[in-house]
Amino acid sequence: MKIQLSFESKHSSTELHIFSCFNKTKEEKSAKKSKEKDSKAEKVLSHAHWPAELTEAFTHAVASKHYKGDAGENIALTLVNGAAALIVGLGDKNKFTKEVLRRQIANTYKAISNKFEDATIHLDGFLVKGHAEDSIAAMVESLYMTSYTFDRHLSTKKKSKLAQIIIATGEKKSAAKKLETALHHAETIGQCIKVARDFVNEAPNILNSENYAKEIEKDAKNLKHVKLKILGKAEMKKERMGMFLSVNAGSAFEPRLVHLTYTPAKATAKTKHIALVGKGLTFDTGGYSLKPGPSMMNMKFDMAGSATMYAAFRAAVLMQLPVKISCYLGITDNAVSSLATMPDSIVTARNGKTVEILNTDAEGRLVLGDVVNYACDAKPDALIDAATLTGAILVALGSEVCGLFSNNQKLADSLLASAKNADEYMWQLPIIDEHKNDMKAIVADLKNIGGSGNGGSAKGAAFIENFIEPGIAWAHLDIAGVGDSQGHLPYCPAKGASGIVIRTLVDYLKNV
Repeated sequence: MKIQLSFESKHSSTELHIFSCFNKTKEEKSAKKSKEKDSKAEKVLSHAHWPAELTEAFTHAVASKHYKGDAGENIALTLVNGAAALIVGLGDKNKFTKEVLRRQIANTYKAISNKFEDATIHLDGFLVKGHAEDSIAAMVESLYMTSYTFDRHLSTKKKSKLAQIIIATGEKKSAAKKLETALHHAETIGQCIKVARDFVNEAPNILNSENYAKEIEKDAKNLKHVKLKILGKAEMKKERMGMFLSVNAGSAFEPRLVHLTYTPAKATAKTKHIALVGKGLTFDTGGYSLKPGPSMMNMKFDMAGSATMYAAFRAAVLMQLPVKISCYLGITDNAVSSLATMPDSIVTARNGKTVEILNTDAEGRLVLGDVVNYACDAKPDALIDAATLTGAILVALGSEVCGLFSNNQKLADSLLASAKNADEYMWQLPIIDEHKNDMKAIVADLKNIGGSGNGGSAKGAAFIENFIEPGIAWAHLDIAGVGDSQGHLPYCPAKGASGIVIRTLVDYLKNV
């Protein structure tokens, strides 16, 4: 689907024209005007931005007398020239936000994608607080996310009829550069979300650790100012990554640590350096602490953290953001074999701490521990990891909210602000001393699970913090809930990878 900007809104010849309609509440009082209870609230339409031909068509439509302009309430009309028009209800303009726009555009796309070949969205009626750039960005993000399909393994593919969308605006052409940039950046983010979703949705017998690393290497060759290094089993042994290697011990495939570095063209000594670390478990059986059958289904999603971080990194590079970014992806599966790590095993982490592995299904933190410690060598200004780490985060926050843990409140506040800017749900949870103490073992320095099942997400984060070097600002994002199946969002698939948190991370990298 092609999306383009037009400054000739009155001359578009597409099959469909899409306009908005708001409403406002008007108070009507009875003749006595004496008692508050006599007041009645009536909704009246607000559509001063409509062109004359639309107003005329609406006035002559019999059904228009029932139209209230509520959010999600649409009405289809035919204009005098024969073109189809769709009026999209957006509700109270005072409550109109980027997220309302994002969701309504998603619903509109679903309603028209198989009915029309092209359409014009008249932007001026969809402006959020008059901000054209933000409105274009939200609109384009929504179109890309909503139009996503994962059909590469289907013998018969369904192709959307809608091939082109024109976003028409009455803005002056002097604003063209800013608006085109907003559109381009939103397209970039949308395309990178697609890359992440494709990786997460791919079957584990196809996307094993070795193939996953090759796919990233292939894709990264098209990114400017990016250097790539891939560590295999031999290199990890030299790095003394005992925890990471213990997870890979039962696998038929070698582990991979993909290390990408983006240095902007005009980098100076003052350029910020951010490290992104992602958990890339291409499939998680639980190891000898075997998952029950129903819990093992969809464990191909256990590499969503790595796909999320690579997508954010990729978007930042394509947008040429003026920040240095290092991206580290710890990739393996967690399989069962005669060589797989057994519960009660003790291994040595990269930083020299010994770890008693009491549960082989708490493997993500073992991978992340060694990888974040490796990332600390570059002394970044901030280090952020993302992982589908714990089922406990769904108990704490539900499946709609990303859990945030951090050792630095300034970093946490920046991520929360970016989540708010991106309209993505994120909530900070604490790591208290009791959580840290519960991760201490008797026969080793640490153990990989706590003494009780309570506070599992915080204790997982507390374990990872042991491998963050002093002075490094660190944040951990537990995306186990939000990484897939976000059906409550009309721009996300009901089943499958969501790409949630990528927009938050890109916003953070833009504003760091």
